[in-house]
Amino acid sequence: MPIAEINGQGIFYEDSGGDGPPVIFLHGFLFDQSMFDPQVEVLAPKYRCIRFDARAFGQTQWDGKPFSLYDTAADAIGLLDHLGIQEATFVGMSQGGYALVRIAIKYKERVKAAVFLSTYNGVDTPDVKQIYYSMRNTWVKQGPDPLISTYRDLFLGKDERGQELFKYWEPRWRAVSAKAFEAASNNLTERDEIPDEQVKEHITMPSIVIHGEQDQGMPIALAEQLYKTLPNAKRMVPVPGAAHAANLTHPDVVNEALQEFLAEIYP
Repeated sequence: MPIAEINGQGIFYEDSGGDGPPVIFLHGFLFDQSMFDPQVEVLAPKYRCIRFDARAFGQTQWDGKPFSLYDTAADAIGLLDHLGIQEATFVGMSQGGYALVRIAIKYKERVKAAVFLSTYNGVDTPDVKQIYYSMRNTWVKQGPDPLISTYRDLFLGKDERGQELFKYWEPRWRAVSAKAFEAASNNLTERDEIPDEQVKEHITMPSIVIHGEQDQGMPIALAEQLYKTLPNAKRMVPVPGAAHAANLTHPDVVNEALQEFLAEIYP
């Protein structure tokens, strides 16, 4: 089992290997690195695909302490160091996208290009934070049962495809402990605000934004604002019919956008 000792954590990762340009993936809340299986399957013949389980999720051996998006950023950079990679294209989905904003600012020289998938730049309003705190407390006190169908519909959608994907993800979500859920939820809800001016100044590498048109938890208007803020954004890619986890529910659209973008970055 590939475990890298990074920043006091045992980071579980997958590396497709090869001599192709490196692409590193950062997954979303409640998911793990396997959410990028549809992308790696298509990209690995040409690109070196690297992905890892964020703290509190998957098979990473988390130390149980509170963490922030800056810790996720440091873990991603630490993994590249572990693998001897100086520069990569980053793909950040949802919470992975929040981390990517911070990576692209703090470790700009390590980011060849950036893909913002089902994410945006900003913080939640006080009323939204209260909803997330309430959901956190429910999971901690009662376990996943009261919430798991809500996450299923928000992340995967209510159609047949979403229900089929849920068969894979349900046991993984149920395996998330109260302690892990609490720390991971706080990591998101309490994230710091990155002003748009900082994004414009620092995130100047080529980028694209990909977002589901039916994302109820994170409306596409937020992604469109991120697209307008990024100074070197090449395109905004709406995914018709997709909920939050567009790369899982509509992999063909997402994969095509990724392949086109990477071909431009690595001609």
